[in-house]
Amino acid sequence: MHTPSSLPSLVAGLVLLAGPAFAGCNDPPAPGVEWRRCLLDASDLAGADLSGAQLRDASFQRATLTGAKLTGVEAVEARFVSADLSGADLSGAILRNVDFTRTNLQGATLTGADLRRATLFRADLTGADLSGANLTGANLSGAVLGGARWTDGRRV
Repeated sequence: MHTPSSLPSLVAGLVLLAGPAFAGCNDPPAPGVEWRRCLLDASDLAGADLSGAQLRDASFQRATLTGAKLTGVEAVEARFVSADLSGADLSGAILRNVDFTRTNLQGATLTGADLRRATLFRADLTGADLSGANLTGANLSGAVLGGARWTDGRRV
C-alpha cells in the first residue's frame, strides 16, 4: 500500500515508463522537430533548418519559409496556403494531400518529393525543380510553371 508521501515518487516512476516526450508546438525550429497538428500561421521561419521534421496536419498559412531546409519532412495534409517557400529545399519530402494554394514556390527544390494529391492551385513554381517528384493526382490548375524543371528533368 502506498502512503500519500510515497505518491510523488510513484507518479514520477509512471511518467518515466510512459516513453519519450514529443516536441510541442512552441518548440523552436530545429531538424527533426515534431510540429504535428500545430498552428504556425504567419510564422517567420525564413532560413530555418526543419530537415526531417514531423509536420503532419500542421498549418503554415501565410508563413515565411524562404530558403528554409525542409528535406525529408513528413507533412501529409499540412496547409501552406499563401505561404512563401521561395528558394526552400523540400527534396525527398512527403507532401501527400498538402495544400499549396497560392503558395510562392519560386526556385524551390522539390526533387523526389511525394506530392500525390497535393493542391498547387495558382501556386507559383517559376524556376522550381520537380525532378523525380510524384505528382499523381495533384491539382496544378492555374499554377505558374515558367522555367521549372519538370519531373522528367526537362525545363517547362
